[in-house]
Amino acid sequence: MIDIPIKYWIKLKSWNEVKKYNFGKRGYADGNQEEQYTGILGQNVICDYYDQPMASGKDGFDGGVDLCLKGKRIDVKTMGRKGPVRTGYTNNFLAAQDGYNTDIYLFCSINKTDSILTICGWVTQEQFKNRRVFHKQGSIRIRRDGTAIKVKSDLYEIDNDMLNPILPPSSLFLKILPN
Repeated sequence: MIDIPIKYWIKLKSWNEVKKYNFGKRGYADGNQEEQYTGILGQNVICDYYDQPMASGKDGFDGGVDLCLKGKRIDVKTMGRKGPVRTGYTNNFLAAQDGYNTDIYLFCSINKTDSILTICGWVTQEQFKNRRVFHKQGSIRIRRDGTAIKVKSDLYEIDNDMLNPILPPSSLFLKILPN
């Protein structure tokens, strides 16, 4: 996992984009403004890290492709948390987003207390299909710590320990992306 301190100007840019544009646009499970901000902030931190263009709502729906590296379409999935991420944590993925024309899912967590984005790892779309767990809307999901939550929308989950490890941009990550 890689921790990236979140730059203040990226927070401002992300918040201004979310205030101007609705990034959900599915008509259901769109996420409120705070949830959309978490996603756009995560995407923008990653785009800055890999020196790629940041999210802009003016062009409309991005088709699930947040950035392209080595010719691969990457969807950045980000969750907000109150503290540092741990290996056994779970990443949520709305079932409504399944099937977009994406090659790689890059899972991240934002520690809202310390303003740090953690890149947890990545999977190909095929790996994701083989490693994920489905939870139906309305079902009760028991977390590893024994607490329970009611699932708001059909979703998939994948634990951090099921992800491929992430490496700095100057290292193997780009080299090990499948051709």
